[in-house]
Amino acid sequence: MGDLGQIFKAYDVRGTVPDTLTPDVARRIGAAFAHHTAAERIVVAHDMRPSSPELATAFSAGVNSQGVDVLAAGLGSTDLLYFASGYFEIPGAMFTASHNPAQYNGIKMCHARAAPIGSDSGLAEIRSHAETGLAPAERVGAVTERDLLADYAQRLRSLVDLSGIRPLRVVVDAANGMAGHTVPAVLGSRVLDSLPLEIVPLYFELDGTFPNHPADPMAPENLVDLQRAVRANNADVGLAFDGDADRCFVVDEQGNPVTPSTVTALVAVRELDREPGATVIHNLITSRAVPELIREHGGYPVRTRVGHSFVKAQMAQTNAVFGGEHSAHYYFRDFWRADTGMLAALHVLAALGNQQRPLSQLTAEFARYAASGEINSTVADPAQRTREVEAEFAGRPGAEVDHLDGLTVSFTDGRWFNLRASNTEPLLRLNVEAPTVPAMEQLRDEVLAVVRSEG
Repeated sequence: MGDLGQIFKAYDVRGTVPDTLTPDVARRIGAAFAHHTAAERIVVAHDMRPSSPELATAFSAGVNSQGVDVLAAGLGSTDLLYFASGYFEIPGAMFTASHNPAQYNGIKMCHARAAPIGSDSGLAEIRSHAETGLAPAERVGAVTERDLLADYAQRLRSLVDLSGIRPLRVVVDAANGMAGHTVPAVLGSRVLDSLPLEIVPLYFELDGTFPNHPADPMAPENLVDLQRAVRANNADVGLAFDGDADRCFVVDEQGNPVTPSTVTALVAVRELDREPGATVIHNLITSRAVPELIREHGGYPVRTRVGHSFVKAQMAQTNAVFGGEHSAHYYFRDFWRADTGMLAALHVLAALGNQQRPLSQLTAEFARYAASGEINSTVADPAQRTREVEAEFAGRPGAEVDHLDGLTVSFTDGRWFNLRASNTEPLLRLNVEAPTVPAMEQLRDEVLAVVRSEG
């Protein structure tokens, strides 16, 4: 087999079907994954994309060819796969392309207990063995099918007490993704006890062609249906999940998005109430309100680079109770340090339901600054343009520069920006924050003027 570099990314496998990701490729990767982990059993799950069942079956055949058994979980969200890996203490593989369009698919792999696998922690070796191929073992592994949805739901519900909350009307946009499968199990009647929740479902039908809108709630245009439904139904809160339901975005009762930084701060405060003095991880693009609130509530904030492997590594090193990213990935120590949007949603519902204020008022105390959101610019030479931005801003009064992840310039008046290059495209990603909207907009426009200059 030829070079698989086109589909092996920094943290997972991602490609188009059948152009770059085929059943034969999946089978080879399955064999390589089994060889790399040296495990006796591996759990495999898949999302609702039309290509996912066939690819998962081929991957499992590759695992079996190395004498390794497969626990086939069938349909599941990515955090259900992480649950299975943690609960059974075995490696896992999830077939999904998350928020990508229908023609894409991919594989998210993890070691036992949901420990991450990236380019520097096994993915390069897996790629090498998949490219060269592996001889089959003498023994052929077996496949055992098991529905883990109820066990997954029970685990999540055991981590957040919703028993005493007030009645809430909740609109959920599943975007025809895996939340249509998992939300009824966690928030509906398929659990040990019923909750005072009225769920208003949007696009719960599993359909990997995404007929209503892309399963990418980070894009504002994909929240429009949820915002409209929240207002039309006089709902208390809206929840939007991505395709594999490992990320959750929140909308308040007015239909306004609640930023992932605000959700991070809210959950962090709840976890610190439960475990005073604990460490909480946040990446460098989350709002500065997050570390401020962590300190004010007696916790210890630790800042990391962007990306789940960096967050999980810091959580392991510091025994952090929780971690949050600007992209709505939320990590919990009690969930094997894995990311789960559903557990973050449970925390939001508990915080809202245990008091009488609407969500907009509840979250106001966690939102202190004006943020630009991530702004992408296509440039010919990202490194050179970043140097030009640093030269322009580093010498300004009150400026402080660091290079933890790209270029971050902070000012003593509370303004800051981060400029990072994409790993896969000729893009620069800009995030700006300031105490006021005019100050944010002014700094944003000044940085973009340099980034997008033609000189």
